Amino acid sequence: MTSVLIPIPAHDFDPTEVVTPWLRLSAEGFRTVFATPEGKRGSADPFLLKGVIFGRLGAKKAIVEYYHSQLEKDPSFLNPIAYETIAAADYDGLLLPGGHAKGMRPYLESRVLQKKVLDFWNAEKPVAAICHGTIVLARTINSETGHSVIYKKKMTSLTKQLERTAYYLTAWARGSYYRTYPEYVQDEVTRHLKNKSNYQSGPFPTRPFYVKDGHLLTARWPGDAALFADEFVKMLNEEQLLKTRI
Repeated sequence: MTSVLIPIPAHDFDPTEVVTPWLRLSAEGFRTVFATPEGKRGSADPFLLKGVIFGRLGAKKAIVEYYHSQLEKDPSFLNPIAYETIAAADYDGLLLPGGHAKGMRPYLESRVLQKKVLDFWNAEKPVAAICHGTIVLARTINSETGHSVIYKKKMTSLTKQLERTAYYLTAWARGSYYRTYPEYVQDEVTRHLKNKSNYQSGPFPTRPFYVKDGHLLTARWPGDAALFADEFVKMLNEEQLLKTRI
C-alpha cells in the first residue's frame, strides 16, 4: 500500500491544504500518516475554520465539514507521530501543507523536520509542497552543496501578490495575521533558487496552478489544492508503476 507522510504544526495549519489532499489520497486507497513536532494531535487555524473577518475569507463550508466530520476522526490525525521518529524509508511520498498564522512557525523552522525532509529528497521520493509548505523546502539545506534542495528546481509558492493582498484586506482587523514573517514567502523561496527565473507565479489566482519538476510538485494557495492533490496522486501512482517495472 502506498504510504504518504503529512507533517503539520501543532496548530494553525490551513485546513484546505490538509483536508483536500488527504481526502484525495484516502480515496485512492493510500495510507496517510500525520506527524507533529511532539507527536500530539494538531489543529487547524481557527480563523480559517470560522472566517477571518465577519465569517468570510476562511475555508469553504465543505472543507470545514470534512475537517470536523472526517479528519478529526481519522486515527492517524488523532495519533500523529513525532517529527524525530520520521523514517523516510517507511513512506512513498511527502506532503508539506501550508498555513500562515503564527502557530506555523515551529513547523516552518524545525531543523528536525528539515533533516527528515532531506532524507525524502535524497531518496528521490515524490515531494509535494503548497503555499508556506515551500518554506520548509527552501530551508532544507544539503550539507554537501551548501544550497537548499530547491536550488536548481522550477517551482512556485504563495506569491507576493496573494500574500500582500490578504494582508492589506485584513490588517485593520487582524494586524499581521497574514504575514507569517516580515519577508514574503516568494522572496524567501526565490532567494534559494539558482535562477530566479525558475520561479513561476502562474496565472490569475482564480485559475488553479502547479509546477512539477522531477519529483517535486509545488502550488501556491488553497485555490490550487484540488488540482495539486490530483497531480500528486498521479506522481505517486507513476512512481509505484515504475517500481513494478524495475
